[in-house]
Amino acid sequence: MRILIAEDDVLLAEGLTHSLRDSGYAVDCVNTGVEADSAVAAFEFDLLILDLGLPGMSGLEVLKRLRGRGCELPVLILTARDGVVERVRGLDLGADDYIAKPFALEELKARVRALARRTTSAVPLLIKSGGLSFDQVGKVAKINGETLDLSAREIALLEVLLQRAGRMVSKTQLLEHLCGWSEDVSPNAIEVYVHRLRKKLEAGGVEIITVRGLGYSIQKADSERRTASA
Repeated sequence: MRILIAEDDVLLAEGLTHSLRDSGYAVDCVNTGVEADSAVAAFEFDLLILDLGLPGMSGLEVLKRLRGRGCELPVLILTARDGVVERVRGLDLGADDYIAKPFALEELKARVRALARRTTSAVPLLIKSGGLSFDQVGKVAKINGETLDLSAREIALLEVLLQRAGRMVSKTQLLEHLCGWSEDVSPNAIEVYVHRLRKKLEAGGVEIITVRGLGYSIQKADSERRTASA
């Protein structure tokens, strides 16, 4: 899941970015309304966390322009605690939820998870393949009922591959979903993450296939497929 944060308070923006990345999300951040408007028009995101008091172009104007383009990107607005009028107007313009400042990070992350559940209602929240199961909301992977010890990057990688099971996913696509603009991650690092994840999935009868020049695909291991077809 890739998130854009539009917040002009640099310390708050940095805190949100680090916290959400630690939870396994790819996060990008902008500090003005003009940058936010340009970013959502040019790039694909799964969620916009939008401060209404942005300089240059207000968050309400960003939201209005976003919905005016027919974009259904989920939007969580950040408002001042006493900004009732702005909150109401933001919801009327098409925001999906709001949280008032100051707020607890755990509450914000809970709202992010809630929006993720809402936007993925058409797809299974629990993905299964062989002995592997992955909870897309809780970001928990299990093999034969035992929770896997995965890093945030490995969880994000597994989610992208499972959502596209049976199809090739290129390194470029993985970088776009796993990393924000400010993160210096090379294509070679993707190979390292894939290697580590591949070893952890072996016990579940699931393997990550590498096709040179095309990318990666996750599927049941050969032995698992032979058993199923026997």
